[in-house]
Amino acid sequence: MFGSLASLESDLLRQFDQLAREMESLFAPLRGISDIRAVGRGAFPAVNVGVTPEAVEVYVFVPGVDPNALEVSLQDNLLVVSGERQLDYLDKENVSFYLRERFAGEFRRAISLPEDIDPERVEATYTNGILRIRVHKREAVKPRHIEVKTG
Repeated sequence: MFGSLASLESDLLRQFDQLAREMESLFAPLRGISDIRAVGRGAFPAVNVGVTPEAVEVYVFVPGVDPNALEVSLQDNLLVVSGERQLDYLDKENVSFYLRERFAGEFRRAISLPEDIDPERVEATYTNGILRIRVHKREAVKPRHIEVKTG
């Protein structure tokens, strides 16, 4: 009786090992991506998202973009940044590029934020090509100190 249980356990372990190898080969192309929400290299604009005890900080790197051409919206916990970066070459009508690495044109980035944000308290500032968006957390979810009284 116990021999068949050991055999069954060994067979299950082999099957799980095979499944793990198949999953590894299936997701091997994604190894360079550090997070399931990450966007591949070359996406424009590049974005950094961080968190403090008070807020979620979003940094959108938009060098060469007129701040008046940027649009920021927040619905539920989805932050959307869109705009347009113009071609600003001196002789763009007469130049035919064979290599062009700088992105130009319309763009849109959607960033999923944590659930504990307060969509009514958002600030956006643009300085030196960096759009900083600060989305404050809801007061109810911030940790607060509770004094213990004796007596």
